[in-house]
Amino acid sequence: MNDLNCIKVVLVQKKKTGKWLAEQLHKSPCTVSKWCSNTTQPDLLVLNRIAQLLEVDVKDLLNDTSFETQESLYH
Repeated sequence: MNDLNCIKVVLVQKKKTGKWLAEQLHKSPCTVSKWCSNTTQPDLLVLNRIAQLLEVDVKDLLNDTSFETQESLYH
């Protein structure tokens, strides 16, 4: 499976760390690390909160998978 989110990229762009994000969300750094490496995904409410904290649109945290989804429907 390909990367669904680009939280790590946006954190770098905003000059923030995973530790900072974990503190803001009251989550463990391990949990945030799993999101950043796309091992697991945050739920939609948390994703929305991340977008607010980083001052970006929630869509900026997601990779476009529309082509892959269409391809899998036809093959």
